[in-house]
Amino acid sequence: MDISTMPRSYGVTVPQWVFDELRATPDTLSTDEERMSLVHKLAARNPAEGSGGPFAALVVDTATGEIVSAGVNLVLASGLSAAHAEIVALSLAQTRIGGWDLGATGAPDRELVVNWRPCAQCYGAALWSGVKRLVVAGAGPELEQLTGFDEGPMREDWAEQFHGRGIEVVSDVLREQGTRGVRRLRPDGCRAGAHRLQRARHHLAEARSVTPAPRPHPTPGTSLPPTRAARR
Repeated sequence: MDISTMPRSYGVTVPQWVFDELRATPDTLSTDEERMSLVHKLAARNPAEGSGGPFAALVVDTATGEIVSAGVNLVLASGLSAAHAEIVALSLAQTRIGGWDLGATGAPDRELVVNWRPCAQCYGAALWSGVKRLVVAGAGPELEQLTGFDEGPMREDWAEQFHGRGIEVVSDVLREQGTRGVRRLRPDGCRAGAHRLQRARHHLAEARSVTPAPRPHPTPGTSLPPTRAARR
């Protein structure tokens, strides 16, 4: 068996613009509204930057308001269907603390703040991450109706499942701001950003005399497909 072309690792890199936004943010965010406002700002900018869909997430120290990590949807930028905002934020937080359990004994309570109820993929990731609190702008069919993204086969009792595992769920934090931001997103928004990103990759590859590997991206005249990969 020839294993020379088999990858040995994978990962994502959060774009610089996210850290530029964080640099302009106070050291601590004391309220749910302050935390969600930052999430909405990152989510709104993400499609225009060509990284992925209009989704962002934070892991926050619940008591102090310190931001542990920030993530945005990086599906288009990375070519990885798993690179949803929640998973990016949770993984970076786990990397920062050096362990898989964000709720380990003796650790401060940490929470996940995201601009909509997690999809089927991120539901499991949040459950097993160790966070003690989940803060969302909203839940319900509006997001799928506005974007065409597929949230997957979510349980009707998703919030109760979190509660049953000791995870507090807080919903409807700046809900209207979140849905308003998605409504403003035109179908061309993610597509145009994806094309800019693809062109940049092509120019970089040319400079290195390397042929860029093809990556799936929306084509002119089509909408983003309603798939889990497009979702976050």
